[in-house]
Amino acid sequence: MGTKKNFVVLEGVVSTAYPNGMFTVYLDNDMLVLTVVSGKMRYRTIRIVPGDRVRVELPLYDLSKGRIIYRYPVKRNDDDNFLPAPDEF
Repeated sequence: MGTKKNFVVLEGVVSTAYPNGMFTVYLDNDMLVLTVVSGKMRYRTIRIVPGDRVRVELPLYDLSKGRIIYRYPVKRNDDDNFLPAPDEF
């Protein structure tokens, strides 16, 4: 993976979703940033919903807009049963 000198990479949580793949992300340093989904994530159709933890790339010249470059996997509890019990059919 190449290094980019003119970008800052931060982490945060998606707070709201807008049309056309735009999101508002609340960063760990208490900033609110308007972001878009990166091209590779859009190509792979990675679904992002409010509440997801993401990695955001911000350009140094405008820290109010950015690009979502990674969505962290959702941790699932083993106690959760997503299939109905056989008695419920």
